[in-house]
Amino acid sequence: MEIVFSRVAGIDVHKRQVTVAVRVPSDQSGGDEARAQRVRRFATFYGALLEMASWLRAEQVTHVAMEATGVYWRPVFHALAEAEGLEIVLCNAHHVKNVPGRKTDANDAVWLAQLCEVGLLRGSFIPPAEIAAVRELTRYRRKLTEERTRETQRLHKVLEDGGIKLDSVASDSLGVSGRAMITALIAGERDPAVLADLARGVMRRKIPDLTMALAGRFAAHHALLAGLHLAHIDHLNEMIGGLEVRIDAAIAPFARQRDRLMTVPGIGKRAAQTIIAEIGVDMSRFPTADHLASWAGLCPGNNESAGKRKKTSTRNGNAQLCSVLVEAAWAVARTQTRLGARFRRLHRRFGKAGGKKAAVAIAHTILLIVWHILHDEVDYTDLGADYYTQRDNPEVRKRRLLRQLEGLGYRVEISPAA
Repeated sequence: MEIVFSRVAGIDVHKRQVTVAVRVPSDQSGGDEARAQRVRRFATFYGALLEMASWLRAEQVTHVAMEATGVYWRPVFHALAEAEGLEIVLCNAHHVKNVPGRKTDANDAVWLAQLCEVGLLRGSFIPPAEIAAVRELTRYRRKLTEERTRETQRLHKVLEDGGIKLDSVASDSLGVSGRAMITALIAGERDPAVLADLARGVMRRKIPDLTMALAGRFAAHHALLAGLHLAHIDHLNEMIGGLEVRIDAAIAPFARQRDRLMTVPGIGKRAAQTIIAEIGVDMSRFPTADHLASWAGLCPGNNESAGKRKKTSTRNGNAQLCSVLVEAAWAVARTQTRLGARFRRLHRRFGKAGGKKAAVAIAHTILLIVWHILHDEVDYTDLGADYYTQRDNPEVRKRRLLRQLEGLGYRVEISPAA
């Protein structure tokens, strides 16, 4: 194949060492296709990585290819980024599989260099530093939120084991009323009537049911475990609150884009922050909205053989982005908007168990809208819940066709009989 980049390097990344293969034009006669190859190993300590970058500069390397291997590629990438004149191509490991039976670190590095020199590698999306910082904060917030949910479930398990059925009566067992009852249980109160009387607001209407729900066999070890779970939940709430403040400060330079994303039904403040953290605000990295959907893993894969298209599922993509978009799709399902109407249409088409398929389809639609909002710098304008009804109306279709013809320069006159 034709050599596109004459001086390249491939790096096989591991936790403790990296193997670097450099391919450059050969000094010996043999034409332009003659290649010289050198392989070296370096430790992954930052000083050794800087030495590797100096060696690559001395070899006049212009392009460096490496796989995105866990988190181990990050120090290598940042060390190379400090070296001027190096273009780093971070590849998806699934796209650069080597020939089976030739699996060594040196062969993997050489293979990456060979793919790079003929221009067959496609780099992954690396967000700018300010976006990467927001991404790490939002991802950690999600982890803490998930951990808080797990800790709440552990608390419910302790209450169930003690015969306390509070969550069967109260929709939020950790609300003001539920928290007061659990705290009293931990403090030693066992009288169901006294515990039920701690209800506040509309919960006081359920005092008879609460009295029955709070009569159980709650023992001292249950109180100990419940107290530990509550303390952990409070600690997690404090951590999440601190992260919220830090995220708001980090997202401030992109407040305009965040507010525009929040004009889309189903996207709230947290969802908008997560979307910006995962894809950034510069859509030049994604040529079209379809490119973004493919990168995120929200479009079906292709599986065609012998002229027949077979059933496929969505490919693996950005799990964090897909998750928040699917949540937004479920949120918009009951709204009287164009997206809500589309969800209901798709749900009917897919059948009784088609809710999940419809949610993924709406998540795909929302992502396309997000691309246009960030690319064109506009707010979202909803077309209304009756969009599809109006679109399928013959009169509306005729008027739309006439407008299209007039836009092309045709002069259309309609007789009264028409």
